Amino acid sequence: MIDVPDVTSAELARAKINSETARIPWKELQRFFASGKTLLVDAELDLVEAGFAFHQDQADRVAQWLEQEQISVVSTELAKQWVESNAEVWAVVVKPWVLIQDTGKSPGSDPTNLK
Repeated sequence: MIDVPDVTSAELARAKINSETARIPWKELQRFFASGKTLLVDAELDLVEAGFAFHQDQADRVAQWLEQEQISVVSTELAKQWVESNAEVWAVVVKPWVLIQDTGKSPGSDPTNLK
């Protein structure tokens, strides 16, 4: 008999979110931006952990991040910069949101002052 460790539903949810996180060209996410569904996750936050908080409806935690501007709506200025530089971002979908983190590989990218 194989000894399988106990796995909680939270661990499964985190693993699912992690497996759905990917690098993607910003241009492929523009329709979500146009519909107001893209949120920028600060580089200091773990994208998977942020996705997990949204998935689990951890409203207090998300509200704190929003208040501290660690999560914010992707600004028009940043979206334009990403289009111009053909940027690639980290993204994960947690319906109805697409959570995005700058990969830091966009020429001239400085997301800290473009929120």
